[in-house]
Amino acid sequence: MASYAFLTTWLLESPREPVWEAIAEPGSWPNWWPNVKRLDELEHGDADGLGYRYRCIWRSRLPYSVTFEAEVVRAERPGLIEATVTGDLEGVGKWRLLEQDGITAVLYEWRVRTTKRWMNLVAPIARPIFEVNHDAVMRGGAEGLAAHLGCRLLAFD
Repeated sequence: MASYAFLTTWLLESPREPVWEAIAEPGSWPNWWPNVKRLDELEHGDADGLGYRYRCIWRSRLPYSVTFEAEVVRAERPGLIEATVTGDLEGVGKWRLLEQDGITAVLYEWRVRTTKRWMNLVAPIARPIFEVNHDAVMRGGAEGLAAHLGCRLLAFD
């Protein structure tokens, strides 16, 4: 399996709480994240989202979809969400939210392996394309969340 590690940062002109509310409720993602084509809740979890399970289908400009199931295994309101994923991708995603003076930094760490045979076969030459694709998906999320919250996206990296 091919492994990938990404660290994405969004800087939003918004207090942390509304950012937390949007990110901690994956069921709302299709409303503001253009690459989330479908999200089915499998288990709701507790008030902070711990135990929340969902199946998600992602689609980008590339001619394939990625489907995985995720489970929130750590939730510390309003600063940290960690989920494990299985399916076309396997691994861990972590959201960290930090706020200072009404500006929220969202850091997303994504450590996954691809499980689709064709993705693993082409990984040696397609890795840069997969990485650019990941960045485009995350940029869509940052821009969509800013629009959803009615705030400015100050930075994306």
